[in-house]
Amino acid sequence: MKSMYIDNIFSKTKGDRWIWLIVVLLSMISMLAVYSSIGTLAFKRGVGAESILMKHLAMVIGGIGLMYISHKLDYRYYAGISKILMVITIPLLMYTLVFGARINEASRWIAIPGTGLSFQTSDLAKLALITYLARTLSRKQENIKDVKESFIPIMGAVCVVFALIAWANMSTGIMLFGVSILLLIMGRVSVKQIAVVCLGGALVLSAIVFLGPRHNLYAKRVDTFLHPEKADPNKSFQANHAKIAIATGGFFGKGPGKSSEKNYLPESYSDEIYAIIVEEYGLIGGVILIVLYLFLLYRCVKIVTKAPKAFGALLAAGLSFSLTIQAFANMAVAVGLGPVTGVPLPLVSMGGTSILFTSIAFGIILSVSRDNDEGNKVVVGEIREA
Repeated sequence: MKSMYIDNIFSKTKGDRWIWLIVVLLSMISMLAVYSSIGTLAFKRGVGAESILMKHLAMVIGGIGLMYISHKLDYRYYAGISKILMVITIPLLMYTLVFGARINEASRWIAIPGTGLSFQTSDLAKLALITYLARTLSRKQENIKDVKESFIPIMGAVCVVFALIAWANMSTGIMLFGVSILLLIMGRVSVKQIAVVCLGGALVLSAIVFLGPRHNLYAKRVDTFLHPEKADPNKSFQANHAKIAIATGGFFGKGPGKSSEKNYLPESYSDEIYAIIVEEYGLIGGVILIVLYLFLLYRCVKIVTKAPKAFGALLAAGLSFSLTIQAFANMAVAVGLGPVTGVPLPLVSMGGTSILFTSIAFGIILSVSRDNDEGNKVVVGEIREA
């Protein structure tokens, strides 16, 4: 009976089964880690931890639902959707910079009317730019080196979106720019043109770092990372307590719910959730999480290599690189390999609507995988008939 129930679930979900399993495992880890780390947040809000956990559970379930819907849609439709997303995204990013909620001298969030929710427009921008680049690169292959027809639209999209995101969210902007360059390389754009894009990105980055509203914050974070022994304890507070959490976790960890640093880390349920996981589940828990993301990347690369069309390959590659780079950036910050960035751990951190956008990205990857599987079945059927 149990086997029939599992088979029934699998019959309704298509695409790479391992990716589905990894998403479920990461969601379960998220529920445990978030519940363990939201005590202080619940106290500040004057509510029970269970109520916050239920909201997080609703987002996780909603994310899986969106993942299911987006994986059912033929990935080719996302080529047309990408144009609409770009038209929506750029004005939204501009609106966010001017009218968005300001936190830490940056405007990243805008409210969704009538819902009480807010979201980072950069999450939507990642989906929009990656799908747009995949579409443009795949359709311009015959004249990919043409400056007017191909290069200018591509460079314009990358640099404009990068500038609008990086102005308030430097880390996300840099990661998205890096993924864009990887897509340009995969899309056979010439080395000279890629160099020009990199130069344009460097100029935009320099202007934001030295002239942007957060230039003092960037300088302090980099200085704290490079010279921790001389840093102001108030400025290195988050990084120091993340290191303490990891150091005291040992090999096996303190046990579920027994973290002490969750009471000190300001973003223990989001940006620093990896440190809490290592503290409670030890080196074993931390390594398991790394292996899950590496295996996820491996399965995504297999999907890319099997995709018969350039658009599907570029789409799956861009989204998978974006998700895994974000995951390892978050974990690198937690263990002290990079300055504090504020990037959440995909599908694990309590991130509200970011979970929904991440789930949609996984759904699109699975849509490409589903098409690969159905194409292989058609080929096998044709061989048998012959």
